[in-house]
Amino acid sequence: MPAISPQEVTQLLADWSKGDRSALDKLFPLVDAELRRIARRQMSQERPGHTLQATALVNEAYLKLAGQEGFELQGRAHFFAVCAQVMRHILIDHARAHARDKRGGGAIQVSLNETSAIVGEKAEDFLALDDALRFLERVDPQKGKIVELRYFAGLSIEQTAELLNISPRTVRREWQRSKAWLYRMITEGTADETRPLAKG
Repeated sequence: MPAISPQEVTQLLADWSKGDRSALDKLFPLVDAELRRIARRQMSQERPGHTLQATALVNEAYLKLAGQEGFELQGRAHFFAVCAQVMRHILIDHARAHARDKRGGGAIQVSLNETSAIVGEKAEDFLALDDALRFLERVDPQKGKIVELRYFAGLSIEQTAELLNISPRTVRREWQRSKAWLYRMITEGTADETRPLAKG
């Protein structure tokens, strides 16, 4: 299979942004490896025996995106961030369904660092993270977006900074504050909204 040029991907992204739905059909096979990487990253946070597999998650994300009008994309990294967001919502829907089917107790196990999962294996843990992240997105949209891009999309500090048009230093600082805030929010159920979210 011949190598795909970045220009070809960029052109398809631009075409899809303008409403050309066939561009998405051409685009997905070209970026399949990267989408599977994102899906595997998100699936690694899920409970063992999850009914979705990475391939199915990519396919569901495609179906969701195919039903949408074109997005205004800022480039390749933005496209992958949009895909990661769609995958996140698919997993949340599955987690909510699982939680309805099996109500379980127990403490939430949370580890917020660069290499390990934010949440434990239970669907309730993933839902607690989603609730906390939704709250964070409301009170500080930039921090919410940083968490989404770093954790769910797996973007680097530099990619996140470029996409959000802020400095890498700001991304590092806000990422650390956001992780600490989410940890308190999930483990304690409450958090001091102002301390970790303060500017500067």
